[in-house]
Amino acid sequence: MPKKSEEKPSYLRAILNVIGIISGIISILFFLFIVFIIVAAFSEPTTFSEGNIAVIPIEGVITTQGSLGAFTNDGLQSADIVQWIAEAEADETIKAVIFRIDSPGGSPVATDEIASAIRAMDKPSVSVIREVGASGAYWVASATDKIYANRMSMVGSIGVLASYIEFAGTLERYNATYRSLTAGEFKDTGDPFKRLTPKEEALFQQQLDKLHSIFIKAVAENRGLPEDKVRQLATGWVYLGTEALDFGLIDALGNEDDAIADLEEELGITAEVVEFASPLTFFESFSSFTAMNAFALGRGFAYELVQPRMTNNLQVWT
Repeated sequence: MPKKSEEKPSYLRAILNVIGIISGIISILFFLFIVFIIVAAFSEPTTFSEGNIAVIPIEGVITTQGSLGAFTNDGLQSADIVQWIAEAEADETIKAVIFRIDSPGGSPVATDEIASAIRAMDKPSVSVIREVGASGAYWVASATDKIYANRMSMVGSIGVLASYIEFAGTLERYNATYRSLTAGEFKDTGDPFKRLTPKEEALFQQQLDKLHSIFIKAVAENRGLPEDKVRQLATGWVYLGTEALDFGLIDALGNEDDAIADLEEELGITAEVVEFASPLTFFESFSSFTAMNAFALGRGFAYELVQPRMTNNLQVWT
């Protein structure tokens, strides 16, 4: 009788299957890495070219730290923007600066750093709001000499937000007790495992109101509007570009081409645009390649309310 082929033990088959899966994953990652290297080799470098109108992008959440994570390029660092403004101001060939804005805002400190740098400029400055120029991003835009926005863009949101996740109720539900030892009455204020006391909530609200007043005064001064009018608009709501024009929050409906055309006429030049951009990190380049500019799931008209500035666990953003 012919011998039956000996079957491998089940555990050995399982090990071989795992090895096969791992080998397949490694092969795919190696292939993607090779493709990435090829794409990077033939892509345009992110160096500055010569031109007479600088375009500085303000896109994503404005922070003092930059990227919100190792695998994302959603954040921008205020120090980079301030440095680019200084370079554009010092470059004699650059006659004006356009700020391309598509941002939901960011931290109060980062926002103020950029707005202050813009106000200190001697050269003409123009903002162009595409999808969103809200909260801190609108504060930045208001510091420029002129603001353009798409008629359907989201503009304004003059307000300050503070939020945090509280687990105190969950602990109570499961009969768990949280103990906090501190030196200083308010040291653990905003801790997610304890409820805010009325006194703590009042202190936080005082800070938010002060930040809100600073925001309102800055917009009123930058836009040449009565402070009372800006305060009426400063509900935190966003306005369509057409509404923002009626309220005096922007100067014109239009896009970057309109801004360039107006600068050409105003300055008597033929525009040669130079775009400022940070060199991409490996993870940013790789994620950009793999994403293939796909629309991020769940974004739509919503934006993540991410804010780097924290008072204990409380998140504050403009």
